[in-house]
Amino acid sequence: MNRVAALVSTKWLADIIASSSKCIRVIDASWHLPTSGRNGNVEFQQKHIPGAQFFDIDECADKRSPYGHMLPSPLEFETYVGGLGIGNDTHVIVYDNNEQFGLFSAQRVWWTFRAFGHDNVSVLDGGFPKWCRENNPTSSKSQSVSTKCFKANFAPSFVKSFEDVKRNINNKQFQLVDARAAGRFQGKSPEPRPNIKPGHIPGSVNIPFMSVMDPDKKTMKTEAELRQLFASANIDLSKPLTVSCGSGVSACCIALAAYQCSKEDVSVYDGSWTEWYLRASPSDRTDCPHD
Repeated sequence: MNRVAALVSTKWLADIIASSSKCIRVIDASWHLPTSGRNGNVEFQQKHIPGAQFFDIDECADKRSPYGHMLPSPLEFETYVGGLGIGNDTHVIVYDNNEQFGLFSAQRVWWTFRAFGHDNVSVLDGGFPKWCRENNPTSSKSQSVSTKCFKANFAPSFVKSFEDVKRNINNKQFQLVDARAAGRFQGKSPEPRPNIKPGHIPGSVNIPFMSVMDPDKKTMKTEAELRQLFASANIDLSKPLTVSCGSGVSACCIALAAYQCSKEDVSVYDGSWTEWYLRASPSDRTDCPHD
C-alpha cells in the first residue's frame, strides 16, 4: 500500500467527510502548554469537526514516567486507539486548534502513530482554525464509536533516550535540533514548567517549531522553503537527525517538516529539555543559569 500524504488540506477532508468514501477517523489532538490556561478536551466538547474523537496526549502516555506525555507501551497504545475506533486499516486524520501557529500538537500524534508502525496517518494542514475560517461544519455532539482491533508494531529507532543524547555529545552520531523558541534555547526566556530553567543541550541547533509554518497562512511552508530552513541551520538531511523541544511535542513539527523533504527516519528525544535539565550535570546545560 502506498503511503498517504503527511499533510492533507481542509478541502480534501471536507470532500471525504461529505462522500463517506474512505475508512477514515478524524481525531482532535489539541494540547496546550501548562501556562496557557487552556484545556484541549474541554474545548473539544464545545466545538470540533463532526464525528471527530479526542486524543488526549497526556492520557495515552507512559504513566510510570516522571515526565509528561512520554510514549506509552505498545499495548497501552493499542488499547487507547482501538477505543477511538481506529484499526490498522484506518486512515487517521489529526488536527489541533492552535490559532497562533496553525500546528502545535497534532504532529506529536502523527509521529506517535508512525512510531507504532501505522503510516496511514495525516495531519490537517492549517488545523481547526483554518477549518473554521472556511466555514466548514462543526459540532458539539459526542459520537460513540465501536472499538476496533489495532496491532502496534513499535519501531525503537523513532525514539532517543537520555543516554543516547548524552553519548552523542562526544560521539556525534546524529544531528540534534531543538524546536523551542530562540529565547528558551539561548537561556534568556523562561520555561513554561516550574523548576525548569532555560538553556540547551551542548551541540544542539535551534530551529524554532513555528518557523516551519507560513506566518500568514498558518499552514506548512513549501518543501523548497523547508529545505532552505534546514540548510540555513546547517542541517544535512542526508545524515541522521534527532529532534527535541521542551517535552517532545513541538519537536515533532521539525520531524514533520523533514518528512515533507523526504526524510522519514527522524527520531525524537522524548524526554527533551525537561528530562535533560533534571538529569544532566550543570556542565551539560549550555547557557543555562547554573544553581
